[in-house]
Amino acid sequence: MTQIRKVAVIGAGVMGSGIAAHIANAGVPVLLIDIVPEGAADRNGLAAGAIARMLKTEPAPFMAPRAAKLVEALNVEDHLDRLREVDWIIEVVVERLEAKRALYRRIDAVRRPGTAISSNTSTIPLDALVEGMPEAFGRDFLITHFFNPPRYMRLLEVVTGPRTDPALAATVADFADRRLGKSVVRCKDRPGFIANRLGIFWIQNAIAAADDLGVPVEEADAVMGRPFGIPKTGVFGLVDLVGLDLIPHTTQSLRAALPAEDAFHATFREMPLITKLIAEGHTGRKGKGGFYRLNRAGGQKTKEAIDLGTGAYRPSAKADLPALKEAKAPRAVLDLPGRVGAYAWAVIGPTLAYAAGLLGEASDEIAAIDEAMRLGYNWKWGPFELIDRIGGAYVAERLARDGHAIPPILAGLDGKTFYRVENGRRQVLRAGGEYEDVVRPEGVLRLEDIKLAAQPLLKNGSAALWDIGDGVVCFEFTAQGNALDEQMMILLGKSIKLVKDKYRALVVYNEAPNFSVGANLGLALFAANIAAWGEIEKLVALGQQTYSQLKYAPFPVVSAPAGMALGGGCEILLHSDAVQAHAESYIGLVEAGVGLVPAWGGCKEMLARWQSSPTLPKGPMPATAQVFETVSTATVAKSADEARDLLFLRPGDGITMNRDRLLADAKAKALSLVEGYAAPKPVTLTLPGPSGALALRMAAEGFARRGIATPHDLVVAGELAAVLSGGAADSLDPLDEAALLDLERDSFMRLVRTEATLDRFESVIETGRPVRN
Repeated sequence: MTQIRKVAVIGAGVMGSGIAAHIANAGVPVLLIDIVPEGAADRNGLAAGAIARMLKTEPAPFMAPRAAKLVEALNVEDHLDRLREVDWIIEVVVERLEAKRALYRRIDAVRRPGTAISSNTSTIPLDALVEGMPEAFGRDFLITHFFNPPRYMRLLEVVTGPRTDPALAATVADFADRRLGKSVVRCKDRPGFIANRLGIFWIQNAIAAADDLGVPVEEADAVMGRPFGIPKTGVFGLVDLVGLDLIPHTTQSLRAALPAEDAFHATFREMPLITKLIAEGHTGRKGKGGFYRLNRAGGQKTKEAIDLGTGAYRPSAKADLPALKEAKAPRAVLDLPGRVGAYAWAVIGPTLAYAAGLLGEASDEIAAIDEAMRLGYNWKWGPFELIDRIGGAYVAERLARDGHAIPPILAGLDGKTFYRVENGRRQVLRAGGEYEDVVRPEGVLRLEDIKLAAQPLLKNGSAALWDIGDGVVCFEFTAQGNALDEQMMILLGKSIKLVKDKYRALVVYNEAPNFSVGANLGLALFAANIAAWGEIEKLVALGQQTYSQLKYAPFPVVSAPAGMALGGGCEILLHSDAVQAHAESYIGLVEAGVGLVPAWGGCKEMLARWQSSPTLPKGPMPATAQVFETVSTATVAKSADEARDLLFLRPGDGITMNRDRLLADAKAKALSLVEGYAAPKPVTLTLPGPSGALALRMAAEGFARRGIATPHDLVVAGELAAVLSGGAADSLDPLDEAALLDLERDSFMRLVRTEATLDRFESVIETGRPVRN
């Protein structure tokens, strides 16, 4: 299979530059090419400006600033011949057929034969794009539809034509999967493919139904959000996020391309309010606001929402829908009386019918349609999975009652479900009525699949241990939010004993959105409120003991985080032999933010790493100062790549781009460590002592004078400075790990007794953010 070693992206707009940045995130050089503006002093200015903007953009398109060095800014007038250097050319120019064809003729004149060429279009059919082009061009051409922002959205829709070389398409798909971390969904050459065709139908239907039924936008988003496994933005918040100006463009493109009998047309209506908002610059979060906005008049920040009836902004009010909170399942929401149930059905019923109608049209695979909506629109369940949860007969009966045509796949269910588990395998219904196994791509290992055919080796309310084959077991956090508590520690201790006796290696991994956001603050606050200080200290000591057992276990331990790994979740990484992190891992010791110091060994492990780092001068103070800066500011790495710079990850730790491949990669890393494994040797550290602590406290006081640090920040910084400097010990006296753990525990217990720290706990539990006190 041909390797993709260098890529060109033509078109340096938001989408094109984002694609280029993500290819650079994979460590692959990119040529970013755009036009030469009339009278431009810098002929590469459009591409160069896009790179510069991305270095300042949040959320960041680059996983680390150094990735930008892999993107070279060029222009189509002077540098098109450099396309000979690349193995894949991605076109991301204006959605006009003739403009694309003109560019393709220029590309074909200079490219190497066999170079993959793809368009990022989502509105123009592939057949139209290659019409009139040479046969060889058609063999090398396909559509690769990325979703915005390319770094964070996992879906890549791939469309091939009758002339496309299957081997070349497979090369592009494999690169996108393994190097770019994309889940590749093959689509038919139909307008909008899968995700946007169904997603735009859902959005326009939801907006129209809210208008018809007089449902406020806040209420609509509450109904059309979490109850149906849809992000809490709902519909109106999602439109604000992607941009109001994109909706009319995509809608008009689909209207022009879809046949007259398509149900998409029946839901369309002109939206004068949206036209007015766009004209006034209210294009969503990227503009002056959209359906929601922040009114900053008078120096205040007041969240406002649009009134769909009048078009005027009003103060936004949280939807007060007690019945919605009680009706936790999708079907229960649909059965609610009044406008809540009516709105839910008016949106979801036609959307599910439309999705079922796409089978055979946009894709022959039920699983592909579900995957496209899960990854393209962040739905928890795809439409067919949602039908299973609601009940196929229920959906068909209500559609019939409303006069909707019933799609054949739904009409022919006859009591079946679209998915089932048979002999420990998840199966999906085919259009012919038979079931087949859901097949993962080669090299993908998912814990959810293992669970279908196995029972846990150990389990309690906060964790479970699973056999994942070849003598490797997987320790999984299972508490709400993967919070860490006493039960988790107890089961981890038992797991260490079991692995020692019967297995070869341990992987710490789970498939929740976040690896772990740290200790259970709610339990800690409850214990503090009843003055159960002994119980709190007991948990701190148990965590220190358990993590130390993990570090010195006689077998390899590999942790595999994805999403947030904060506080105690970070500390388990620090005590592992190795880490195999998903690229989108956000790692940090954030205890200072809630008024604490890391106390499960995080301080000692970070000191050990920085004292052995070749990038710092030798001596006790440089490492102490570095760790103090990172921990006192609750710094969180914004990617696994950035976590290496902060030494949350070490140079030998691995990074996996595709989330679905993380467990397999972690297991392989664990097995690679088995032969000849020896536990690490305990470390002793020489720290700067009281004079070093004084210097750190003075630095913190400087931040307070500048208004950056609060009074309680100074209290926390003082305790952290004492721990990292070795307490009262003389700077010439080396400290072992036990002494540092004692310092961590003592400082933690002093801080947890302060009212200011408990206020921060309460604030985090109620609002998700610590109060600045």
